[in-house]
Amino acid sequence: MEENFLIVGLGNPGKEYANTRHNIGFMTIERLAKHFSFDWQVNKKFTTHLARGDQDGKSILLTKPQKYMNLSGKTVAPLAGYYKIHAERVMVVVDDLDLPLGSLRMRPDGGNGGHRGLESISECLGTCSFPRLRIGIGRPDRKQEVSGFVLGQFSQDEMDRVETVIETASNQLSCWINQGLQMAMNNYNGDLFPNK
Repeated sequence: MEENFLIVGLGNPGKEYANTRHNIGFMTIERLAKHFSFDWQVNKKFTTHLARGDQDGKSILLTKPQKYMNLSGKTVAPLAGYYKIHAERVMVVVDDLDLPLGSLRMRPDGGNGGHRGLESISECLGTCSFPRLRIGIGRPDRKQEVSGFVLGQFSQDEMDRVETVIETASNQLSCWINQGLQMAMNNYNGDLFPNK
């Protein structure tokens, strides 16, 4: 029987949010779609952008929900239900303020850590038992407001690191699909720039 995987990149829709820290989930699965040569399509039924295809006998669905972050679950749960994808095969890619830029943390499940997107998905799926890949975006200095920081663009100085992070995260997701969660965690979790 064919294995189905759903990878959800979290972000906010609209040009004004493109390439902001909060949208690193979108950026990562856009890179993954490029690796797999999947094309994006607008899907009005689920209010999302979808890219899909097969890799080595596995059916892979990538999605960028086009509702705002705190409503992500209203896309993810119906999509998983429609394609009969169990929660353990629904990977959510999300930004994390509590990790430095360049840190990757894939986990089989966990709490929401105050992230509205994860909270919405947990509520709508009815479980926290779905894997997630947290991508560190760092914290602002004390003078800067958190919301402004999260919704701000990466600085020019950060862009080289962001490029490395997105590429590595994309490879980690590919490893999860092909070699399983434990291997993906062992091979990729950690800080890509420990001295910065």
